[in-house]
Amino acid sequence: MSEGVRCMWMRGGTSKGGYFLASDLPADTAERDVFLLRVMGSPDPRQIDGMGGSDPLTSKIAVVKKSEREGADVDYLFLQVFVDQPIVTDSQNCGNILAGVGPFAIERGLVPAQDGTTDVRIFMENTGQLAIATVNTPDCKVDYAGDARIDGVPGTSAAQPIIFEDTAGSSCGALLPTGNETDTIDGVEVTLIDNGMPCVVLLAEDMGITGREKPEELEANSDLRAKLESIRLKAGPMMNLGDVSEKSVPKMTMVSPAMQGGCISTRTFIPHRCHKAIGVLGAVSVGTACLLKAGPAARIAMIPDGNPKTLSVEHPTGEFSVVATLDDTGEVVSAGVLRTARKLMDGVVFT
Repeated sequence: MSEGVRCMWMRGGTSKGGYFLASDLPADTAERDVFLLRVMGSPDPRQIDGMGGSDPLTSKIAVVKKSEREGADVDYLFLQVFVDQPIVTDSQNCGNILAGVGPFAIERGLVPAQDGTTDVRIFMENTGQLAIATVNTPDCKVDYAGDARIDGVPGTSAAQPIIFEDTAGSSCGALLPTGNETDTIDGVEVTLIDNGMPCVVLLAEDMGITGREKPEELEANSDLRAKLESIRLKAGPMMNLGDVSEKSVPKMTMVSPAMQGGCISTRTFIPHRCHKAIGVLGAVSVGTACLLKAGPAARIAMIPDGNPKTLSVEHPTGEFSVVATLDDTGEVVSAGVLRTARKLMDGVVFT
């Protein structure tokens, strides 16, 4: 495609990637994936011949189209482009890239902007769930400027609340795919959970770390990575995900007591690199694990009073607040987060 393909490059939450209209991409999945690998410059650790930033968090794609579904404005397909392997996968959702979908949809004319704020109802194709993003649109135009701050992103931007509905079991078929709050894999107690993102939650101390280490230190720990991957490969079938050797799920979250007054502290492999923060839906799943009656997270979490509950999930570069609403039985019925997004580039990309 030497003539170039229209795209918008955006920061969504703590991630960054390319946003495409579905109609601008090849209809054939194999052709699309080859194209996106070229766009990102994969497989190459530096992604030197493409737009990728040599990190899973900056090698992401959003494919958006006007929805024909009742109750949804747009359909959003998330694609993770591997950095050093020729793999493009739709096996997970991404709540950070999701933060750019609402503004992108308005900018491309898929959703008419209202004066003040505009709600964009987004059907997440990866998991079949709905998210409602509230975009700042004074004078019926997207405005990215504002005073909202999220950890992991310098500066401030316009606040964008996102509410998730019916995320439990979106990839695995059930919130707890094994039916248990705790399971044991390789002698390690784990919680296998999916409240928007399949996660394996386990205690940091059980993996021989404190949970205070920097991501670079954990990535350099080959013994830790081998243990995590062994558990992950066994967890995949248990979570109804099948063989996950070439999938980016489940995420591996090691938890420890909060260090900054929050609910819990986390270090997450996604799955082979240590996240500098934590994913949006990963934080929702981990926050939900904290509210269970048993399990590694529930055992050490500091749960605030009241309903809804704001759970501060700490990560290497700050914290992520998850607002969980519970029903009368204590089950999580909805979860909301605050994200920001910023348009970085609008133009054409060449392969």
